[in-house]
Amino acid sequence: MNNFTEELVDSLANKLLIKLTREENKMVVDEFNAIDEALSYVEAIPNIKDVEPMTHTLDDFSFSLREDEIEPSIKIEDALSNADRVMDREIEVPKVVGE
Repeated sequence: MNNFTEELVDSLANKLLIKLTREENKMVVDEFNAIDEALSYVEAIPNIKDVEPMTHTLDDFSFSLREDEIEPSIKIEDALSNADRVMDREIEVPKVVGE
């Protein structure tokens, strides 16, 4: 079982460019520890390492891939007409990181 610490959560938050309050940090640590504890129950299942990975939960699941078909795209002007702010051929969005 891993021990998630406030320092680890702060480090991860910094890498994601977010700031957590002490209360938020504690909530994340508690949630990570609860998830880790739940996973320890799975790891305790006898011979769990011998179980083959599944691609789907149903044994009789089958699928077929569709053929790729080239279709015309909408005009860029039509796509940009839905945006509130446009500069040249790009959509302007509010800055959310940094000052």
